Amino acid sequence: MKADWDAQRRRAVEAHARAETDRAAREAEQTAGLVAAFVRDAHERGIAPVALTAPAHRGRVRYRTGLRGWYLDQRQSMAVDTEGRFYLLAVPNSTRARLTGVRPEPRPAPLVVGRGGKDGESIALSVLLERRLADG
Repeated sequence: MKADWDAQRRRAVEAHARAETDRAAREAEQTAGLVAAFVRDAHERGIAPVALTAPAHRGRVRYRTGLRGWYLDQRQSMAVDTEGRFYLLAVPNSTRARLTGVRPEPRPAPLVVGRGGKDGESIALSVLLERRLADG
């Protein structure tokens, strides 16, 4: 009886994990298209990419990244590079990074930026990208 319950539970957990992996893959595919369209539109509108810097988690320090692209938020902690890769730029404070810079890793863009955060602080990626284009 317990063995049956354990096996059933294991199958349910595995099915849930597969469903989450599939959902994440579909979302990444969809957001990759949104980001690619943003890069194309930014170029077409003559919105020049800038050298991207990464803000430290605490303080007003910013670190060089070696990336060029467009910031998506006022804090300049989210960006898209010229290759259409999405970055969350905030990094831990580091004395070494002041000298050498940082190299943030690209990640799949979320469909809803800030999901799970404080009320009113989430926004659809499509809206965020449109706002950035409108701001020039």
